[in-house]
Amino acid sequence: MNTLLRRIIHAVLFEFFALIILVPLMSYGFGMDMLHFGALAVMLAISAMASNMIYNHIYEAFEHRYGWRRTVRMRVWHTIGFEAFFMAIALPLTAWWLEISLWEALTLDLVFSAFFMLYAFCFNWVFDIIRHRLGQVRSK
Repeated sequence: MNTLLRRIIHAVLFEFFALIILVPLMSYGFGMDMLHFGALAVMLAISAMASNMIYNHIYEAFEHRYGWRRTVRMRVWHTIGFEAFFMAIALPLTAWWLEISLWEALTLDLVFSAFFMLYAFCFNWVFDIIRHRLGQVRSK
């Protein structure tokens, strides 16, 4: 499978399963209407995918221009940079959509972040296992 197709499949499945898990849990946990919260979650998922593509394109341009290597330190800075970039979009959108303060939106974002750290680890692990097994089946 080519890299672009794999990245698209990965991103779409990542967001799809996150929405299936997150929307009912967050709607129930925060006492919000599932459709209203679900609409926000879809907007944030689309924003996250677009932000990720834009941010990574810009980051990789700097990486090539300045000869940055992908060390652990650079990965940490990459992650912090993306979170700041995405929060600049997500916090005002969340505050406006849910009619809450930016401080409350930040609190909600911290809950999202905790969920997504655990979810991303599990999803990527399972995705890699399935991709590996599919590769073995195709090579037979």
